[in-house]
Amino acid sequence: MALTRRTFLSAAAVAALAALAGCASRLEPIDTSSSAFGSGEASGTINFWCRADTLTANQALVDAFHASQDRIHIELTPVPNGQYVTKLATAIRGNRPPDLVDIDDIYSSLFAQRGVLADLTPLVEKLPYADVLSPGHLSLAAKDGRSFGVPFLADNSLMWCNLELFDRAGLDVDEATGSFEGYLDAARALGGLGDGTKAWWYPGNSSGFLGFVVQPHMWADDADLIQGEIGSQTGFVVGNEPARKTLEFLHTLWNEDLVPTRCFSDDGAFGPLEFMEGTAGMAACSIGNLSNAEDGFLDRVESRMMVGPEGGRSFFDGGDNFVIPNGAQNAEAAWEYVLFCLDTAQQAELPASGYTPIRSDVLTDDFRRRWPHSVTPLEQIDAGYAPLSLSYNRIYNQSDGPWLEMFRRAVFDGEIDAAMQAAQSTYDQILRQGDA
Repeated sequence: MALTRRTFLSAAAVAALAALAGCASRLEPIDTSSSAFGSGEASGTINFWCRADTLTANQALVDAFHASQDRIHIELTPVPNGQYVTKLATAIRGNRPPDLVDIDDIYSSLFAQRGVLADLTPLVEKLPYADVLSPGHLSLAAKDGRSFGVPFLADNSLMWCNLELFDRAGLDVDEATGSFEGYLDAARALGGLGDGTKAWWYPGNSSGFLGFVVQPHMWADDADLIQGEIGSQTGFVVGNEPARKTLEFLHTLWNEDLVPTRCFSDDGAFGPLEFMEGTAGMAACSIGNLSNAEDGFLDRVESRMMVGPEGGRSFFDGGDNFVIPNGAQNAEAAWEYVLFCLDTAQQAELPASGYTPIRSDVLTDDFRRRWPHSVTPLEQIDAGYAPLSLSYNRIYNQSDGPWLEMFRRAVFDGEIDAAMQAAQSTYDQILRQGDA
């Protein structure tokens, strides 16, 4: 997974998405309500698209599926993240969609809202494990109470702590991560260790990644920066106390020289470098962001959910959903493969590729022993969240969006009130336009 978390939509992608609404009526709808659908007798070839970032995980699953049966063959096509939305929208507009799509869960909402995906509600409702699936993923593929996608894999933001530095500073992980006061006390203790040790890392010039790791502090106390239903959304920036307290806290870290100077210009290209090198005691990121750490590093860290100013807990429920476009030529075979991937045997192996399962019932004793760093989000899967908005990308992922501008002005310049006031206006403007 790229550290920027998500690549923002290009102008071409926005234009392609805007044209999708008129395509829905031209696509042959998939009737998933038929009692014969998903009977386990499908055959033929599945044209399956995945994000390039998830190719390793998907290739392993495709190989396992081929080894398990000989009726269905999968043609796996990885698509670069920056081209994904444009290519999928173009294929749908041309009535040549793939049979199955592994899509970033944030992007799944863009297509679900435009009526071009198969309604999977009857199939999801029949799943015996439907109640243990990630609710954050499900909500992003839902519209009007219907399910147009199903969770596949998770990529969650968590707060990571270096146990060696914590021991040197006399810190307890639970106390340090249980409140903003605990965060700040721990940060000051870590910053006092000397030898260039800093307390905290964040990429201060990476809009998408900051959205991934900073927003959960606000969500933990039930405050989102976007409010309302799609079509009538507005910003909730001014008057958002959890947001204000989060920005104030991060400004204090910067003002007290508790974060590396590089954070000011860090675009996330090298990952949480100081944290992985052992010179920063805390970092918010996903397990995938630590994949380049030296051998044995993960044995020296622990993670906790992100805490809010008032003590709530949350994490960004990122990752991917499976969706089946209307017009797909082999939807039944596609669904059979989806069921294979959702089985606990396959889900329990996702951490080997840097991802977390999306069903909490994989938490057996064996799983906890093998994948201890995947346990935290699964134990409290309902605490995960991801905003549902067609304007998410313009606000949070683009480098010229209001989120990054507000963060930098508030955190680095200390102009918190002015930054929030300016962001309120721009959030409202973008949300009124309602584009993706």
